[in-house]
Amino acid sequence: MKKRVLVTRENLPGHGVGRLSEAAEVVAWPGDGKPGHSDLAALAPGTSGVLALGNDPVDGELMDAAGPSLRVVALASMGFDNVDRAAAAERGIVVTHTPGVLAETTADLTFALILAARRRIGAAGASLAEGSWGLFRMHDYLGLDIHGATLGLIGYGQIGRAVARRAQGFGMRVLHHDPYAPDDDLSAPVELATLLAESDIVSLHVPLTEETRHLVSTRELAAMKPTATLVSTSRGGVVDEEALLAAVRVGRLHSAGLDVFEREPMGRELSPLVTEPHIVTLPHIGSATETTRAAMVDLAVDNILDVLAERPARTPLPGTPAAHV
Repeated sequence: MKKRVLVTRENLPGHGVGRLSEAAEVVAWPGDGKPGHSDLAALAPGTSGVLALGNDPVDGELMDAAGPSLRVVALASMGFDNVDRAAAAERGIVVTHTPGVLAETTADLTFALILAARRRIGAAGASLAEGSWGLFRMHDYLGLDIHGATLGLIGYGQIGRAVARRAQGFGMRVLHHDPYAPDDDLSAPVELATLLAESDIVSLHVPLTEETRHLVSTRELAAMKPTATLVSTSRGGVVDEEALLAAVRVGRLHSAGLDVFEREPMGRELSPLVTEPHIVTLPHIGSATETTRAAMVDLAVDNILDVLAERPARTPLPGTPAAHV
């Protein structure tokens, strides 16, 4: 008898869910939008695995709705703040994510945000579309250079190192702050205060945890250069959005580029960050290429199949079990 696996979206990129359906009975949320907690709880009873996106909350209540058969929660995501890891540990449930497969793609988007924010590409393009480009003037759309600038990376894991490699092509000086990362020849390790004070661009590459929530707030923004740019492709909660908006509006910070927000998705209730001309905003598309999103689903499926077959998971969350207890 096939084991049941809950998939939190019906249509996912690639062929991973098709492979999963060959080995398990797949129960998928059929709606186009984000499923509510009660929607997933209604589908959860008797499931042995859950394949979830990075913004679908998987808490103890959902785990209990699945019942004692639940053995693995596989995230098609690098981040893991949507899962109650303590509740999973208490129940002996393996939790996995998808490191590695999205690092290069997310680094590409990080650099796109750096370029767009520093060179004011969004504002310039919007004025063109509005028909406002009626005269060439030397002082219009003036941005700041990326080549030769100092780039500070807060968090120096796979994505941070991929961004550092790209920075070499722009002749940038690269600093990083990450007490857990090994040194390499791409970037110089420094204290956070040094990184904030010396960087022209600060880019965030840390997971959202209790320690990193609002890691960048009023004090950190005040320590940055007024000509600096803040970029985040990590998680929205790492940045204090009210403090960032205030800093940009008074000219305490030149610009920002954000792919992530504290409230996702937004719908029509837009954050004021979206309409601020010196902030470039995107709807969490860091890993959004056909190849990468399909690879994320494939890895999540592989993790589920491995755990259900009594094999260790390929990419368990750090500090969590690799196999069902």
